[in-house]
Amino acid sequence: MAAGSISVLGELLVQNGIVTAKHVEEAFNVSKKEGKRLGSVLVKMGYVKEETLADFFSKQYKVPIIDLSKYQVDTELMKKVPFERAKRNVLIPITMEGDALRIAIADPTNNPAIEDVKFITRMKIAVHVATESSIMRAIEQYYPKTEQQKAAPVVAKSQEKTTLDMSEIDKLIKKTTSNLTVVEQREEKISFKDADAAPIITLVNGILMNAINDRASDIHIEPREKEIVVRYRVDGVLKQAFPPFPDHIKNPLVSRIKIMSRLDISERRIPQDGRIKIKFGESGEIDFRVSTLPLQFGEKVVMRILDKSNLNLDLNALGFDDTQLNDFVEAIEKPYGMVLVTGPTGSGKTTTLYSGLSHLNKPGVNIITAEDPVEYNLVGINQVQVKPEVGLTFAAALRSFLRQDPDIILVGEIRDQETAEIGVKAALTGHLVLSTLHTNDAPNTITRLLNIGIEPFLVSSSVILIIAQRLARRICKNCKIEQNITEKVLLKAGVSPDEVSDFKCYVGGGCEVCNNTGYKGRLALHEVMPIRTELKETILSGGTAEDIKREAVKLGMKTLRQSGLKRVKEGITSIDEVFRSTFGD
Repeated sequence: MAAGSISVLGELLVQNGIVTAKHVEEAFNVSKKEGKRLGSVLVKMGYVKEETLADFFSKQYKVPIIDLSKYQVDTELMKKVPFERAKRNVLIPITMEGDALRIAIADPTNNPAIEDVKFITRMKIAVHVATESSIMRAIEQYYPKTEQQKAAPVVAKSQEKTTLDMSEIDKLIKKTTSNLTVVEQREEKISFKDADAAPIITLVNGILMNAINDRASDIHIEPREKEIVVRYRVDGVLKQAFPPFPDHIKNPLVSRIKIMSRLDISERRIPQDGRIKIKFGESGEIDFRVSTLPLQFGEKVVMRILDKSNLNLDLNALGFDDTQLNDFVEAIEKPYGMVLVTGPTGSGKTTTLYSGLSHLNKPGVNIITAEDPVEYNLVGINQVQVKPEVGLTFAAALRSFLRQDPDIILVGEIRDQETAEIGVKAALTGHLVLSTLHTNDAPNTITRLLNIGIEPFLVSSSVILIIAQRLARRICKNCKIEQNITEKVLLKAGVSPDEVSDFKCYVGGGCEVCNNTGYKGRLALHEVMPIRTELKETILSGGTAEDIKREAVKLGMKTLRQSGLKRVKEGITSIDEVFRSTFGD
């Protein structure tokens, strides 16, 4: 079973010899079908004892373990967390310490449950782990019988109450929008105040504001059959932002977002794209790139947050090591040639390219870009928004650029043979061309260009550097602890046998600073491949991606996995993140 193929928890349980890969796979399929946590299913299927699972959670995530049978819980705390939610999430409040509430939970990796408690209590949450059976016994013992009986008919009728009712939404929107004062849409300015704002307007404002406060890069608003769910992507990972909202606010919620982004609220059958600009406190303007998509149960909305205040275009802040940075700067300072950055959506390609342009942006240089969309406005650079619907494609823009006397050209993405051919031609006729491709690594970028239809001699003559990159989460400095990883796992990750005995790994234990995720912020992992003479010869002789990779490593290239392991050794990221974001070499 490959790392991450089932789940991080399942992989760790297998690696620690607690269960077999087959058992994890069986339990995982059941957990997906029944909507239950993997650990709970493994226990119920008899593949692991719950005491063993609790002990594993405690050691792996450095969460204190507690025996509730020997602990006296303050019954007054039951008022903090409703019985139905405690039962559904298998957790119970156990004590108060200042402004922090300590809870016992069966699965400390269940971040949505922890976020749920944090949301309804408005308190910091400290987590202990306990067995599921002991928590359920404690719930039955300490929660008032009247509350349990009152909840029983609801559960029997609808299985579980999963959505907020309107009174809860009203409390939510009044708390989440208290600091949002002005929303701007192009030339239109609208002021919102809690006292006179419509609930849906205020709710949307609250969703936007909370996303900014949580450092989210994207907001996902997802219609389900009987509810609507809001999730934030924070440090590259999606997490549920609130308990689900009721089904009947689906259309008003989406319509409000469409109005703000100047989209057609009457059209629900086709995807639409728009943009929202808001002013949030004193932090300046923030753009939201909006995309709607019709699904089975309604329209899904995804909003990419473009916060100019977070855009750092310093080359030294990109995460390159010294050799990689020197190779990148040397390439972009050449008078002509093609520099390509590759990686999946959301891997930081735009930031890398913008940083390169910022370094090159001088009064005597003419820089033109073709982008889809233009994410940030760069002073002194001529930026073009491509519009395929009117014929302004990347290829068409690039062709017109050559008549605009450019020194440096950025093409947002090479998607087809025509764009690639014009880009290569520009690179061979005295222009520096920067662009992106979607490939897994730097060597495969060469193969991709050849498959598009570019001749090997043109590729070897025009391309001067390729960068592949991924983003990995940074370990939270506030709760960073050493992690025990077996030699077998380290060797599988790519650590050399000579280093294994001294190779230390770290992980975040989870705290209020990182919302109990163990991570805060992200860093880039790079694979930088200059096209030197030896590589040109490999390309011209018809070498495969593996041949190119082998030659590049021989010439000193660090692969993505090697870059990741270097950051693990430095204590910046975890081995789990390296498995998640890179392939083995």
